[in-house]
Amino acid sequence: MTTASDTGHDAPRNGRVSFWYADIGGLPDRRPPLPGDRQADVCIIGAGYTGLWAARYLKALQPDLDIAVVEREFAGFGASGRNGGWLTSEFSWNRERYAAATSRQQVIALETALRDSVAEVIGLADAQGIDADIRRNDCMIHACAPAQWQRLRDDHARELGWQVPADSLSLIGAAEARARIDVAGSIGALVRHGTARIQPAKLVRGLARVVERAGVRIFEATTVTRIDPGRVVTDRGTLTAPIILRATEGFTPTLAGHRRDLVPVNSAIAVTQPLPRALWDRIGWQGCELLSDASHLYSYAQRTRDGRIAMGGRGVPYRYGSGIDDRGRTQDATIRQLQDMLHRLLPQVRGLRLDHVWCGVLGVPRDWCANVAYDPGSGMGWAGGYVGTGVAASNLAGRVLADLVLGRDTDLTRLAWVNRTARRWQPEPLRWLGIHAMYRLYHLADRQERRGDGRRGSWLADLADRLTGR
Repeated sequence: MTTASDTGHDAPRNGRVSFWYADIGGLPDRRPPLPGDRQADVCIIGAGYTGLWAARYLKALQPDLDIAVVEREFAGFGASGRNGGWLTSEFSWNRERYAAATSRQQVIALETALRDSVAEVIGLADAQGIDADIRRNDCMIHACAPAQWQRLRDDHARELGWQVPADSLSLIGAAEARARIDVAGSIGALVRHGTARIQPAKLVRGLARVVERAGVRIFEATTVTRIDPGRVVTDRGTLTAPIILRATEGFTPTLAGHRRDLVPVNSAIAVTQPLPRALWDRIGWQGCELLSDASHLYSYAQRTRDGRIAMGGRGVPYRYGSGIDDRGRTQDATIRQLQDMLHRLLPQVRGLRLDHVWCGVLGVPRDWCANVAYDPGSGMGWAGGYVGTGVAASNLAGRVLADLVLGRDTDLTRLAWVNRTARRWQPEPLRWLGIHAMYRLYHLADRQERRGDGRRGSWLADLADRLTGR
C-alpha cells in the first residue's frame, strides 16, 4: 500500500468531525446552550436530519407550536454531517420482515414514499435557498465477480417483484458500465435512477437555519442526562414539554436506559486530493454518479464538487460497549482498508494522497429495520435505525413524526415502519463478538467470491446474516 509517508506527503487529517466541515471553512460556532429550566410544546433531542426535519414539518403544519431542539454538540455533529452524501431511495431493510408485521401493500407504500423523499429534499433545498452541492445523477453498483453479478440480477428481479418501477433501475453490461466509470474488473452494474449527490454538512446546516427562521429554538452544547415523559433533564437545566421526540440515531446508546436499543456501527470515509483532469478522463465518472460495488462489505463513493473522490466503508465496525468515536477520529487500520478498497476499484488513483479521513456511527436495530414511533399516551416518540441510508429516510421519518404528533390520519402514518417493536441487542460481550464475527465472515465471503468464477454467492455471507439476524 502507498502511504502518505511513502509519497512524501503529510498524513491525512484525521477526524475533526469530517471533511465536509473543512470544505465550508471549519467547524461552526455553537449556538447558546439551554439557559436553565424552560418549557416548550415539543422537545426534540438531537439536531441532525431527523430532528430538524421533524421540527420543520411540525412548524409547517402548526406554526404556533413552541418547539425546542436540544443538541449535545452542534447541529449536524453526528451522521448528518459525516455521511457519504448519498441522497437515494435504496431500500436497505428487509421487506419480508416488514410485511410479516403489516402487509405487502404497506411495504410497497413505504418504498414509494421513500422514493418521493428524494425529490422532497431537493425541492425544499431549492425553495429555501440551501446550497448543498446537489447534483441529480444515477447510483451505479458495479459487479466485479460472477457471484456479484448474479446477486445484482437477483436484486433487480426481486425489486421488480415488489412493484419498484421498471424505469427506476436497470442492468447494464461491462462495456457500458466501464464507459461511465472505469471500475477495475467490472462485468456489469445495477443502476438506480433518481438519486443525487449532496454535501451533507451544507444540507444539515442549511436545514438548521431554515427551522430557526421558522421560530424553532436550537440549544447546542446541552447534554441530555435523563428522559422521562414530559421532562428532559440536561446539564444546563430541565426542559418540560408534553411531547418529546428522540432523534439520536447512532448516539442513542449513550442515553440512560437505551444502551441496547440500537448498536452504533462505525462507517469511515477517506477523501483524496483533487484529481487532475487527465486522471478524470481516464476514469470517466463525468456525471457525478454515486458509486458502489456489490461486495458484502458495503462501500460507497461520490465525486465531490471540487473534483475529489470520497470513498467510504465499514472499517473497524464496532467498538466494545457501544463506544462512540472521538469527534470522528478513526483507526490506522481503517485508513489502510479504505485506501485498499479505493485502489481495488480504481487502481488509476494509486499514488494519489488522501487529504482527510474520518468516521461516524449509524444506528442499527436488532432486526435491521428502521422504525418511526409515537405513543400519544406518554407523548414520547422516536425515529431512526436507518442502517446507513438515512439522508432520504430521515426526511420521510420527520414527516411521519409530524403527522403522528398532531394526530393526523394520513397515508404516512400507515406505512409499514410505523410503531414497530424490535428486540434489544444482547449484552456484551455477545454484541461485540456477533458483530465482529459478521463482518469478518463478510470479508472472507468477498475474498472467496473475487477469487472464484462461479455465480453462486459464498455461504459465509449467509452464515453472517443468520448470526446477527440481518
